[in-house]
Amino acid sequence: MKKFIAAAALAALGWHAQASSGDLLVGAASSLTNAFTELATVFQQEYPDTKVLMSFASSDAVSAQVIQGAPMDIFASADQQAMDKAVAAGNIETGTRRDFVGNEVVLIVPADSALTIGSVGDLKAASVKRVAFGNPATVPVGRYTRASLEHTGDWDAVKKNEVLGQNARQVLDYVARGEVDAGFVFATDAAIMHGKVKVAAKLPSPTPVLYPIALVKRDGRNVRAQDFLDFIASPKGEAVLTKYGFSKP
Repeated sequence: MKKFIAAAALAALGWHAQASSGDLLVGAASSLTNAFTELATVFQQEYPDTKVLMSFASSDAVSAQVIQGAPMDIFASADQQAMDKAVAAGNIETGTRRDFVGNEVVLIVPADSALTIGSVGDLKAASVKRVAFGNPATVPVGRYTRASLEHTGDWDAVKKNEVLGQNARQVLDYVARGEVDAGFVFATDAAIMHGKVKVAAKLPSPTPVLYPIALVKRDGRNVRAQDFLDFIASPKGEAVLTKYGFSKP
């Protein structure tokens, strides 16, 4: 039964057709897609005997796969809550957990928007019909957004026009395609769509936007997993993360 569950979890992560026993498997928040893809490439240049496979999704979705027994070696989350769930289930090597980057949440609008939106307060205008953000129940950027807007008293006004995304990148796509009037994403997401979206405002966050990373506790974990964690913390790794707009925690 455990093998069946692990196989199903592996397929859900998209590794079933390409993973082999010697591969290093990393599950990470969707907002880490660009940075971690480059990190994997640079790491493989230093360790040519190791193939790194990445799977990106909402942190809660990746956490669920870890808990279900997916043969994952490393988990990188966009918030503490998703990591805490995997820790509580006993699937994380807690001694390896650390916050490795910081981020911030921003309000974005389509680059060609005809609406005048320069602050969260402008979202209360009658002309604003659709505002996208991650589902707070399952998406870290949604939880950060809700906490910030509740703190400023703007949550109810924004929520009435909600369009929920399954992860930060889906929200980014909604805004970039002009399917919504505005959206809340991580600053690093907005940066990769320069020219298609523009930042209208930065959100103050009552909870620091910090990303934890850790080794997954499982038999057969790749021997290079700790090396990858160390590489991320190295000057080369930090340079890649900085390139994509992440800050030091």
